Amino acid sequence: MSQPSNNLNFVHNLLSQMTLAEKIGQMTQPEKNSVKPGDIAKYSLGSVLSGGGGNPTENNPRNWREMVLGFIEEAKQSRLKIPLIYGVDAVHGHNNMHGATIFPHNIGLGATRDVDLVRRIGRATALEVAATGVRWDFAPAVSIPYDIRWGRSFEGYSQDTALVSELAAAYIEGLRGENWNSPSSVLPSVKHFVADGATTFGSSRRISGDPNALQNDATLANAHVDAGMQALLSQGAWQLDQGNSEIDEETLRTVHLPPYQKAIEAGALNIMTSYSSWNGVKMHGHSYLVNDVLKGEMGFEGFIVTDWEGIDQIDADYYTCVVKSINAGIDMVMVPFKYERFIETLSKAVENGDVPLSRIDDAVTRILKTKHALGLFDEQEIPDLSVVGSRAHREVAREAVRKSQVLLKNEGVFPFSKTQKVLLAGSAANDLGAQCGGWTISWMGSHGQITEGTNILEAFRATVANPELIQYSEDGLSTETFDVGVVVIAEEPAAEGMGDRFELKLTQAHLDVIANARKSCKKLAVLLLSGRPYVITDHLPEWDAFVASWLPGSEGQGVADVVFGDFPFTGKLSFYWPYSQQDLKLAQESKHLFKLGDGLTTRVPVTL
Repeated sequence: MSQPSNNLNFVHNLLSQMTLAEKIGQMTQPEKNSVKPGDIAKYSLGSVLSGGGGNPTENNPRNWREMVLGFIEEAKQSRLKIPLIYGVDAVHGHNNMHGATIFPHNIGLGATRDVDLVRRIGRATALEVAATGVRWDFAPAVSIPYDIRWGRSFEGYSQDTALVSELAAAYIEGLRGENWNSPSSVLPSVKHFVADGATTFGSSRRISGDPNALQNDATLANAHVDAGMQALLSQGAWQLDQGNSEIDEETLRTVHLPPYQKAIEAGALNIMTSYSSWNGVKMHGHSYLVNDVLKGEMGFEGFIVTDWEGIDQIDADYYTCVVKSINAGIDMVMVPFKYERFIETLSKAVENGDVPLSRIDDAVTRILKTKHALGLFDEQEIPDLSVVGSRAHREVAREAVRKSQVLLKNEGVFPFSKTQKVLLAGSAANDLGAQCGGWTISWMGSHGQITEGTNILEAFRATVANPELIQYSEDGLSTETFDVGVVVIAEEPAAEGMGDRFELKLTQAHLDVIANARKSCKKLAVLLLSGRPYVITDHLPEWDAFVASWLPGSEGQGVADVVFGDFPFTGKLSFYWPYSQQDLKLAQESKHLFKLGDGLTTRVPVTL
């Protein structure tokens, strides 16, 4: 798939009519809550985004569409009527929108190892996203998480570079559909360039262990995380995310760069730079890797966008941040809160000769070519809202859930009979939010019925011959005796550095509910809802079966499909499972309880 080189005459003609102010406007992307009425037309802003939780007041598909189209319509009032492109973090479906289909997070999709399925998920996501007027998705992440203490581990498909490359390319093809200029195509943002999954523990400087830093961090304050910040810091928050990747160039090129090359070959038109550094140099200001390697050696002709306020971390002086980032090859800057300051600063840098006009022209040309490739300059019919959360899309998600379940121990437990009594224990069994994890409705995610979907308790009761066969106990206690029981435990929903942890171990609450259920069950299975493996070595001998369920999303029926034998377990680990807390970082000396590719299967009963 070639890069957006079509109709250069159109783009060059348009560029020749633009003022410097209009060019810089195209390079600017604020968050929707910061945009003042009239400023899109006034500044000729190139893009607007919804951050995590950047939803309309009443969060539903119709209001999303109305909100987005309002911004798009305002862009048509600008002098040259250059279309605006709206962006969202649809990292596992259109996940900020209530009612959308929520697919498993990438770590679960990696366990399916199903390229066609991931392509279909990309297509379904594009349809739901495009139906709301959004044509840009900040996904897929092509991270290779080497230290699973990283809070973003679940955004990685695998620790295997080849598998990540294959699945990311399929997802990009799904977002594209038939052609980039189709009304239902959605621009992928391949992220985060590069080696964001290779940072050294303790190298993050976002918070640096100081809870008072929150007062000066508009993003974290805006997310209302201040109340629990001290507790999260004590658990390891902000130790890895946005840190320093201390790896040699050979490792960077052989492990972390190949997914980007594969993405370019699949037609990627946008790449997002990483907050992280490579050997002390911030990626947002890394001219060698962005200009020389990505745009030069790899031939990437699309445009580069920053992460949220990403350039601000380059230097204490904002002018220096702007100059270094744009000269390093950044084409569009995600500047959520203070877009006027960015516009003014870059204008001054060009006037001073610190950023050459040729660099501005190159950046804007790349942005306009991509918009033209997407057909944004033409009148396009937006997909109907009926596709959002449709039965067909939920069936694709359900398929992904069942194919992502990895059975790692099974001593005469699965599949269950649909006519036997089952004890189902643990609050997570009745918690759709725990199933979905972070990046769901809000940035951090949350507990409870946060959107439309089926939790595991509902799925089990819908599957058996009589719903009363499923006896639910939140704490695992019961006065009855059962042949089989299932305990569902989950890690807390989190996103980005908020999910970094010193250790990955079960909590006392987890162990208590398992111990309680054990007393009532002859055979006991444990299902773990998590965005990464947890150390379970000492506990596994006490369980008769164990399933890595990952973060399956809105369609819990897919879990019941394999537990009750309508489909076999087929998922295979795409991450190594650590033996101890000392093995959380993947290294040559690491010991593994389970290795890449492990996963048992079950037979589906034959019906005559």
